[in-house]
Amino acid sequence: QVQLVESGGGLVQAGGSLRLSCTASGSAFGRMGWFRQTPGNEREFVAAIGWSGGGANYADSVKGRFTISRDFAANTVYLQMNGLKPEDAGVYYCALGDQASSYWPFEYKHWGQGTQVTVSS
Repeated sequence: QVQLVESGGGLVQAGGSLRLSCTASGSAFGRMGWFRQTPGNEREFVAAIGWSGGGANYADSVKGRFTISRDFAANTVYLQMNGLKPEDAGVYYCALGDQASSYWPFEYKHWGQGTQVTVSS
């Protein structure tokens, strides 16, 4: 049974940075993604990375500002978020899919509990 635990959320001013972490227990073989959700909205794709650490892709809204990376030794995926904007706020979830998972939430089978990101303007 895979369990995912996110951390690193918090309150930051616009233009600031945060680094989110997602540590997996159990076998986390597959593509790892980050999604975010705000009240009343669907969970939306932010970024994903392949099992090998390659094949990263990003939502257009975060390209050039966010970076996803993977540390195999620590069984952890990171999301470095720079240049944060108020519209980046929300609950951020990490998720584990299979190697073909792309940007749809239904493609990911395992989810963390989420970590809140708040960006003040």
